[in-house]
Amino acid sequence: MLSLVEHFFSIQGEGRRVGKPSLFFRFGGCNMRCVGFGCKEIAPTSEQIVGCDTLYAVHNAFSSQWQEIKSIDTLIKIKDSYKLDSRYDIVLTGGEPLLHANNPLFVEFVEYLIHQNHHITFETNGAIDIDFTKYPIYKEASYALSIKLSNSAEPESKRIKADTIRSIAKKSKDSFFKFTIDKNSANLVQEIKKIASLAPDLEVFCMPLGESAEMINEHCHNTIELCKKEGYTYSDRLHIRIWDANRGV
Repeated sequence: MLSLVEHFFSIQGEGRRVGKPSLFFRFGGCNMRCVGFGCKEIAPTSEQIVGCDTLYAVHNAFSSQWQEIKSIDTLIKIKDSYKLDSRYDIVLTGGEPLLHANNPLFVEFVEYLIHQNHHITFETNGAIDIDFTKYPIYKEASYALSIKLSNSAEPESKRIKADTIRSIAKKSKDSFFKFTIDKNSANLVQEIKKIASLAPDLEVFCMPLGESAEMINEHCHNTIELCKKEGYTYSDRLHIRIWDANRGV
């Protein structure tokens, strides 16, 4: 099943293409929970869920709000409704969008977007293998590798897949690392260096933890100091800075 959580036209708020007008497709489901990030949301089931800042696209407790996609025509009609030409980026995000990498509908949609000459970025946690041989179209996309650190509270064996990271870095059109930093940034430096060493040619971006402008402000200064010390690139979270915790903007 291919589940679409939301779609919206906005600007890219993070990473290398920050500020670029982009059409986002957010797909449902994730292989991680990241409870260490401490974001909270009440699910339709009335239970409080703790995890990342896109819990509504991660946890099955929200799945009643997701749209089941049964035909690529549905996705194409959505895309065409925005009337955007190839100047505009398409961002495929989640949850974890690459959970659907072997889904024929998803593959066909990616092929369609690439053939329309859009710049495609996958926002991924880098822990899902991609069969670049079977699906060479994935080589034509860019990958924001948001590898999770220990502050996510996910076990290392689950969040760091060395062979997958190396494969994406080697075979993709473009990729970069993007790490989420909290106030305990000093404890994360060695983790970042270890992960970055798996693909030393990739640029490293660090961004502050937060689902709201208040949380971004709380963590941004130490993130900047880490970048200054280690030579990494600071990425603000522009969409949260501007629209705070509002979705789909």
